[in-house]
Amino acid sequence: MKNLKNILVMWSMFLLCSSLMACKNNDRSKEIDFVENASNQEALKNLHGPKTNKHFIKVALLLDTSNSMDGLINQAKAQLWEIVNELSYAKCGNDRPNLQIALYEYGNDNLPAREGYIRQVLGFSNDLDEISEKLFSLTTNGGNEFCGEVIETSLKQLDWGNDRDDLKLLFIAGNEPFTQGNVDYRDAIADAKEKDVVVNTIFCGDYDQGISGMWQDGAIRGDGDYMTINHNRAIVHVVTPYDAVILKLNSRLNKTYIAYGSRGIAKMELQSAQDTNAASMNEEVAVKRAVSKSSRLYNNSNWDLVDAIADKEIAIADLKEKDLPKELKGKSEKEIKSYIEEKRVERAKIQGEIQSLNTMRKQYIATKQKEESKDNLEAVMIQAIKKQAKRKNYSW
Repeated sequence: MKNLKNILVMWSMFLLCSSLMACKNNDRSKEIDFVENASNQEALKNLHGPKTNKHFIKVALLLDTSNSMDGLINQAKAQLWEIVNELSYAKCGNDRPNLQIALYEYGNDNLPAREGYIRQVLGFSNDLDEISEKLFSLTTNGGNEFCGEVIETSLKQLDWGNDRDDLKLLFIAGNEPFTQGNVDYRDAIADAKEKDVVVNTIFCGDYDQGISGMWQDGAIRGDGDYMTINHNRAIVHVVTPYDAVILKLNSRLNKTYIAYGSRGIAKMELQSAQDTNAASMNEEVAVKRAVSKSSRLYNNSNWDLVDAIADKEIAIADLKEKDLPKELKGKSEKEIKSYIEEKRVERAKIQGEIQSLNTMRKQYIATKQKEESKDNLEAVMIQAIKKQAKRKNYSW
């Protein structure tokens, strides 16, 4: 009887620990209601919640940049921000996971043959401006697409980490047989499973053709989803009454950033350049980017004083005169602190207004867009991410 009692006590402790460590499902309806009323600094603070470094959503994009893939690259450029916006709502228990995105290109004859026509464009990064910049730098040419090799390369080069609660997703997109190259895709995917990385395949073309090309088999072996898209389909955006206001707020938002350090000015210019890149695709893409910039995932503590002070990346007392922007040179520590706080409050208010407008914008789109297209990069990726996140009890 004593042994039985001890076993029951140990089992109860195990269940308690498991419930504390695992991600828990949460009802997001309250958060949506809250967003609608977010109009001040305190509201935005509560909306975003405390910053956490505990969990990550890690997404590696492996994009075919051979001659026929211009449409795929254009969809990636246009739809990055909506994917980011959806991921900004993710929860892991009471935590909000950080997002990291890595980018590879393969199948481009401009890349070194000795490296399998593969290039790491960007390792795992949470710098959304840098991710956008790298996407817009991609060009297409030629075509030797080695899927197994690019999967294996990304597994070796990227830091996937060891946290079993992290959501680790690999998306490979292309339109040639999955079996090409010297690395067997089955071996590469077996390595992925050892690292707890889910492999998703996106075939750009006919569903049955992708199956015969073993793209579906790759997804099955990788515990992921097999998806097909029409990569040449023009993206249809719904114009809403809220777009112009959001874009004006975005211009005001940019003025709340305080560049510091050796990289500050260059990073601020990069921010502006990616606004321009988004607008060059479509006004609605620029709106979606503005929404991303109002989310918790858009953090620039490595060059912006508002984020840096909030994240305790640097102390005002440690700032050197040469690292300060011209508007703060010669100012006292008290004056600098007051200026940063003023910008922080202003930014929080603007971000809250953008989030509130975006809630109404999404409701407007829902009434106008009765049947949403499901054969584009954004739609299939978001669907797969949410489905696979549920396995680890992530919620939205």
